[in-house]
Amino acid sequence: MEIMEHTILDSENNERIDKIISARNNEWSRSQVQLWIKEGHVQVNGKQVKANYKCNIGDKIIIEIPEPENLDVEAEEMNLDIYYEDGDVLVVNKPKGMVVHPAPGHTSGTLVNGLMAHCKDLSGINGVLRPGIVHRIDKDTSGLLMVAKNDFAHERLVNQLVEKSVTRKYFAIVHGNIPHDHGTIDAPIGRDPNDRQRMTVVDSGKHAVTHFRVLDRFNQFTFVECELETGRTHQIRVHMKYIGFPLVGDPKYGPKKTLSIDGQALHAGILGFVHPRTEKYLEFEAPLTDEFIKLLDELKKKG
Repeated sequence: MEIMEHTILDSENNERIDKIISARNNEWSRSQVQLWIKEGHVQVNGKQVKANYKCNIGDKIIIEIPEPENLDVEAEEMNLDIYYEDGDVLVVNKPKGMVVHPAPGHTSGTLVNGLMAHCKDLSGINGVLRPGIVHRIDKDTSGLLMVAKNDFAHERLVNQLVEKSVTRKYFAIVHGNIPHDHGTIDAPIGRDPNDRQRMTVVDSGKHAVTHFRVLDRFNQFTFVECELETGRTHQIRVHMKYIGFPLVGDPKYGPKKTLSIDGQALHAGILGFVHPRTEKYLEFEAPLTDEFIKLLDELKKKG
């Protein structure tokens, strides 16, 4: 493991540690540096710090540059539904039932496996199990994802997510008849203290905002469009349950008695972002799945 040392100069006083390190080493993106800090590879005066640590003159920084990990995930040929691709970015329509990235003990059949076979140049910022993955959607949620093909694109796309400038609109069918035509759910989301496999609205959670708009109403169900302002784990599923309208088919947050569907009725239908290199706004729309359309047709017939 290579080790680099640096002493904070007068000109760097009160600057963030991640900004200083990435500025002194142009080949490292700021996101890469932030990951190293999070993993404990950076110390200031012999102690671990967070990426937003403000440095003081004379601080001694030690950076342990980790050895490149061998990627145990194998490329797999898949018939990916690619909506857009250039040298920096790829937009793919993920089918329902497909996991986005591998996890320990589950390293095949994921979107990442297919992406690795499709293109050899994916960003490495998120580590060996999630190359190119800027954001994710749940296994049983279908729809659009943006993928970074290099670290330059990855960092700029992540910054857009942080700045809340990415357009992410989802379509969902929920239990109950929502009386309001539109609304905003602003409630923090964190781990459920009673079940670590679930997320819930909790005071100590992370800031989370979802905007919703009613598209159609049925007898005991509502078809809605949900737009993410933030992107927390299971955000739409947790927020809709929180206001009393859980997603149809949701095995984790919905009622057991539901419509005939395998997994939640949720589709990431619209995705828009500024291209990291050309700085032009791009927007894509993926139509609802056949399963989703069939479900809506059945609800319309029932009235």
